[in-house]
Amino acid sequence: MTLTAAKSSRAPRSFRATNWYEGIAECQARNEGYVLVTVVGTAGSTPREPGSKMVVTASHSVDTIGGGHLEFDAIARAREYLAKGEACTELHSYPLSSSLGQCCGGAVKVLFDVCNVHQQHIAIFGAGHVAKALVPILAQLPVRISWIDSREELFPSSLPANVHKVVEEAPESEVRHLDENSWLIILTHDHQLDYRITEQALKQPSLPFVGLIGSDTKAKRFITKLTQRGFDDNALTRLVTPIGNRDIPGKRPIEVAVSISAQIIERLHMKEPAGCAVGKSSVSVEYAENKRHRQQTHHSNERQQVSALQNKKDTTSDIK
Repeated sequence: MTLTAAKSSRAPRSFRATNWYEGIAECQARNEGYVLVTVVGTAGSTPREPGSKMVVTASHSVDTIGGGHLEFDAIARAREYLAKGEACTELHSYPLSSSLGQCCGGAVKVLFDVCNVHQQHIAIFGAGHVAKALVPILAQLPVRISWIDSREELFPSSLPANVHKVVEEAPESEVRHLDENSWLIILTHDHQLDYRITEQALKQPSLPFVGLIGSDTKAKRFITKLTQRGFDDNALTRLVTPIGNRDIPGKRPIEVAVSISAQIIERLHMKEPAGCAVGKSSVSVEYAENKRHRQQTHHSNERQQVSALQNKKDTTSDIK
């Protein structure tokens, strides 16, 4: 796959909507934040009448409140509100004078309603059996999903509106393009690829949850290697491996998918926003348990070695 193709796969999908109410419906289906911009008052000569509306997202705008500098400024202002990540309602007055680059001579009051902004972004790496069982479950939640794999033929022909397919020859390179506070679920077919994605993710402090599928043995090997590479406890607290709710048994793809979904749902229902101290504490507890288990295993091995040496010493004494 060429670099150009990889970049185009990350580009935001165009809106099908052609008017503001279709735009709202599409944003809701995608779980994408948007601002409903409404002309609520006019005086004198104005481009549009009260009640005119448009929808603005981080990358698109749908419908119009009159065009020109008024609309350009309204779009820029709407995106500033979106960038703050807070739902709010703001009223702004525009004199349509030379200061705005318009000569209508009237005035417009515009209401900005910022909506749907608290949608968690989840990046799922791998399009194998578990991922195919997992994505339809998570897509029913208030989340945005980036589904990433190098093999385009593995993706279903149709995807939910809030799932964005990314085909990339080197999936680990997608980590640097993720939004802050994105959660990762790593489910690829290749342990080496799993490791590269994990390593790249732990280099980004803004990614609070790095979930990795695998056995306890795989988890121990990865943590040992990451520790040798210089990752400290602060980084490793963000790694959750094996990912999933251990109270849910089974190894079938749907069983593993339900286990992972349960863990994700639990995190979504935490009282504080993603990436905050509460979110990290749950991961820290899990990491701490893994760390205690590794320490216990290490001490057990030491005791076994001491016991073996003592037995050897006793045997030598008996021979003498």
